[in-house]
Amino acid sequence: MPQMIFVNLPVADLERSKAFFAGLGFGFSRRLGDTTTACMVVSDTIFVMLLTHARYRQFAGKEIADATKVSETMICLSRDSCAEVDAMMEAALKGGATESRTAEDLGFMYHRAFDDPDGHTWEVMWLDPAAMQPA
Repeated sequence: MPQMIFVNLPVADLERSKAFFAGLGFGFSRRLGDTTTACMVVSDTIFVMLLTHARYRQFAGKEIADATKVSETMICLSRDSCAEVDAMMEAALKGGATESRTAEDLGFMYHRAFDDPDGHTWEVMWLDPAAMQPA
């Protein structure tokens, strides 16, 4: 079985967060979720667990950072082209995100960033596959 990644994020309004990420084209697992959690499917091996603050506290045992004021993480998603980066960014902005940084084109990499409605920072990038080859 391939290794999987589950990113856990606290959200203030679960239904708002589900609607926001559905607007970006993500689906949700019907098996992994309830009224306090939703499992967003990024790929066959990558998932984002959206948890209400009360549910997140049960796991974390710590105070939840206010992501609108402090940086607690940056999650980067790859896309297959610069146009797909721009399309996801526009969908995010339309859904209520704010652009946290202007676009940067380095030739071998193009990326943009937004903060979701809870303030979590998401980067969206295209990377030329040749850039990943050993020198």
